[in-house]
Amino acid sequence: MLGASFIGTAIEWYDFFLYGAAAALIFGPQFFPTEDPLAGTLAAFATFAVGFIARPIGGVLMGHFGDRVGRKSMLLISMLLMGGATVAIGLLPNYAAIGAAAPALLVTFRFLQGLGVGGEWGGAVLMAVEYSPRNKRALYGSFPQMGLPAGIILSNLVFIAVTALFAPDMFQAWGWRVPFLLSGALIIVALYLRLQIEESPSFEEAKRSDVVEKNPLRTVLTKHGLTVMLAGAVSIASPAIGYIYSVYMLSYGTTALEISRPTMLWLIVFGAVAHLVTVYLGAVLADRFGQKPVFTAGAALVIVWAFPFFGLINTANPGLILLAFTVMLLAQSLMAGPQAAMIAELFPSTVRYSGTSIAYQIGSILGGGFAPLIATSLFATYGSTVPISLYLLVLGALSLGAIILLKVGRYSASYDAPEASHHVEEIYADGNGPAR
Repeated sequence: MLGASFIGTAIEWYDFFLYGAAAALIFGPQFFPTEDPLAGTLAAFATFAVGFIARPIGGVLMGHFGDRVGRKSMLLISMLLMGGATVAIGLLPNYAAIGAAAPALLVTFRFLQGLGVGGEWGGAVLMAVEYSPRNKRALYGSFPQMGLPAGIILSNLVFIAVTALFAPDMFQAWGWRVPFLLSGALIIVALYLRLQIEESPSFEEAKRSDVVEKNPLRTVLTKHGLTVMLAGAVSIASPAIGYIYSVYMLSYGTTALEISRPTMLWLIVFGAVAHLVTVYLGAVLADRFGQKPVFTAGAALVIVWAFPFFGLINTANPGLILLAFTVMLLAQSLMAGPQAAMIAELFPSTVRYSGTSIAYQIGSILGGGFAPLIATSLFATYGSTVPISLYLLVLGALSLGAIILLKVGRYSASYDAPEASHHVEEIYADGNGPAR
């Protein structure tokens, strides 16, 4: 089950981050031709953000039906949406071939990608966490989280291979399409794995006990609205770091710093490897010392490292850039490791898919979706990375303030007894230690 959760999520993130890499490297001239390369890059990053506008919609829709009909079916739908849209992008004619229809269709397919990934995170997390032993909930919840750096690694390795295999003119003409078409084969593998897993035991117990919520969306917004908003604020800093590092840095490094494209791609891959390892570390620490203290340490590190981060990157020294990436990704991992279990435990099992999906996607769109666009605009306006560092610092402070206010672990008992989800058991409401 954990393997299927990890692999399926990694493939979905491969599709999602593949678009980010292409937006930084190729989509500007292909779909937004202009005499000003910056304008083309900004337009490409704007379509990247469209996926984040769609993500909350996907989270709402799949969360609603995931609480009504089951987690597994929504995971299959999200996979088909994401994979189908990614392959369609690989087949899409460019602006030179079909004119304005090309960017319009690109935005449409990006929107479908956003719908798919919007429902993916909540379902994957619940399938992992709702199967977990009580003392390993953060660890189990971290497997979908580890799918994110795995997706970055896979998407960038494929781009490295394609750029090495094809001459620049051939890459521009059609070689960039290969990574998108490869998604079709990967999706078949992921669908096979997901068809083998059983439905979440918490949802099965809710069905047997006849406590399945008829309108989970309304219930979660009316009875848990403040929790959703705080959990969304908690989730702001982590995705912003991810997309500044994995998407914006490709553009900034190859243009402003004049670092070669392969070097930047490899630096992002090495950073993602460090991220993959440290997400696991963050989860283990959270199960040992408590979710809230570990998450708080990560948010505080974002604030401390915001200015040194760009200070090291601007040296254009690959070793120092990798150091900057590694420390910032450690901060992200200390948040991401406990995040899945922590957010899931904020909601009773009957509305858990809806609550976790909406909260996470709020954080993603506010923190992640527009981060490359904002960073590009700030640098273009001020000619300095200082405003971008300040932007990261503010996002870290928002997540830090929200986690201090958030009462975590409220519904951890409902993993063991879904029918008891209407009776709140304060297992470790102060977040200072694991459930006993």
